[in-house]
Amino acid sequence: MFKTLRDAWKIKDLRRKLLWTLLLLIIFRFGANITAPGVDGLAVAEYSKTIAENGILYTLNIITGGGFSQLAIFAMSIGPYITASIVIQLLTVAIPALEELQKEGEAGKQKLNDYTKYLAIVLGAIEAFGVYMMYRTAQVPMLQADGSYVYKNVFLGETMLTPFVFIMSLTAGSTLLMWIADKISNLGVANGSSLLIFAGIVVGLPNGIMSLVNSLVIPNGVFSPLGLLAFVAILVGAIVLIAAVVWVTEAERRVSVQYAKRVVGRKMYGGQSTNIPIKLAMAGVMPIIFAMSFMQFPSMIIGLINSNIANETGFWAGVYKVFSFTSLTDKIGNWGYGVAHILIYLALIAIFTYFYTKMIFNTTEVANNLKKNGGFIPGIRAGKPTSDYLSNILKYVSGFGSIFLGVIAIIPILLAFTGLGVSFGGTAILIVVSVALETMKQLEAQMMVRNYKGFLD
Repeated sequence: MFKTLRDAWKIKDLRRKLLWTLLLLIIFRFGANITAPGVDGLAVAEYSKTIAENGILYTLNIITGGGFSQLAIFAMSIGPYITASIVIQLLTVAIPALEELQKEGEAGKQKLNDYTKYLAIVLGAIEAFGVYMMYRTAQVPMLQADGSYVYKNVFLGETMLTPFVFIMSLTAGSTLLMWIADKISNLGVANGSSLLIFAGIVVGLPNGIMSLVNSLVIPNGVFSPLGLLAFVAILVGAIVLIAAVVWVTEAERRVSVQYAKRVVGRKMYGGQSTNIPIKLAMAGVMPIIFAMSFMQFPSMIIGLINSNIANETGFWAGVYKVFSFTSLTDKIGNWGYGVAHILIYLALIAIFTYFYTKMIFNTTEVANNLKKNGGFIPGIRAGKPTSDYLSNILKYVSGFGSIFLGVIAIIPILLAFTGLGVSFGGTAILIVVSVALETMKQLEAQMMVRNYKGFLD
C-alpha cells in the first residue's frame, strides 16, 4: 500500500491528483468541525453523549467524522445524495422513461445524475428539518460553578429565522459535499463519495481507541488487568475481522468460458479458455449504507409529526422505537424492539444486496455478449440457458454476500449491549478496508497505463 502511494507520488499527473484529493478532504474536515449558526456548541457537545446509545445515529456520527454530534454544517455528510441515488435507481426500474435514459449512454447517465442531485437537495432540506426538530425540544443539563445544574436549549436565542438559517446551512453543507465528492471522482484518485465516508471514519479512530482504553484499561484512573485482557481481545477481534473482510472482498467465483474457433479470412480466432470472475461481495458496502438510510426515514417522519413520541406508548411509539433504537435502556428493558430492529435491518441488507448485485452484473447482457463473440460455458447452451445459469450462481453469491454484510452490520448494535462504547464496529471496518483496497487498485491501474510504453516506442 505505502509502496503504491510512494510510486504514485513520483508521477507528476498522479501527484497532482493526490494533492487535489487531499485539499478537498481538508475542506471536508474543516466543515465537519464548524458548528451550524444558532447552535450552542457547549450544549450540543453535552447532548451528543446520548448518541453513543443509539445504534443507527452512532454509526451515522462515525461516518460523518463526528459532524452529526456537533451539529456542524456537514452534519448530514453525503447521506441525502446516497438516498437520492437509491430512489433514482429504484425509479429507473419502475419508470420506462428513466430506463430509456439509462440506455442512452453518457448523455442519459448525465441527465439521471442531474436528477439525482436535484432530488438530493430536496431530501437534504427535509432531513435538515428533521434534525432541527429532533434537537429543538432537547433540554441539556449543564453543570454550573456552584455544582448545580441548569437546563439549556441546544439552540441559542431561538427566533423565527433560526430554523430557516439552520436548515439552509445544513442543506448547503450537504450540497457542497456533493460537489466535493464529484470533484474527487473526476479530478482525484478514487470514488469521491466513498472517500469522504472513509475519511470521516478514519479521523475518529484515535479517539475511539483512547475512549476504549479509558473505559477498559484505566477506568476511573485505576489500572485494570482484566480490562487490559478485554482490550487485547477486542484488538485481536478487529484484526480477525479485517482479515475476513479482505478475504471476502477479494474472493471470487470463477465461471469457465470457452470460445469456439472461427476463421476470418486467413486467420483463425478463438479456441482459448477464460473465465468470468464473480465477486463474493460484489455489492460492497453499499447495501449497508442503503439500509441505514432507509432505517432513518420512518423514525424521522414520525418524529416530525410528534416530537414527544419517544416518551409515549402505543403502536406508532413502538414503530418509532423499533426504527430509531432510541436508547440503551430500551435495548435492555424492551429487547423486543432490538430484535425487531435487527431483523428489519438484516432484511433490508439482503434485499439491497440482491438488487445492487443484479444492477452491477446483468446476466442477460453477459450471456448475449458471450453469444455474439462465440463464447459459451461448457455444458450450458448459449443464450437464455447461460443467463439462467449465471442468475442461479448470482443467487447463491448474493445470499453469501448478504449474510456476510448482515453479520458485519449488526456488530455495532450488539456491541451497544456491552456498554463498552466501541466506536469502530464491523460496518466501519468494512468501509475502510473496501475503500482502501479500491483506491489502491485505481492507483495501480493509473500507474500501469502511464508506465505502458506500447508498440510505438
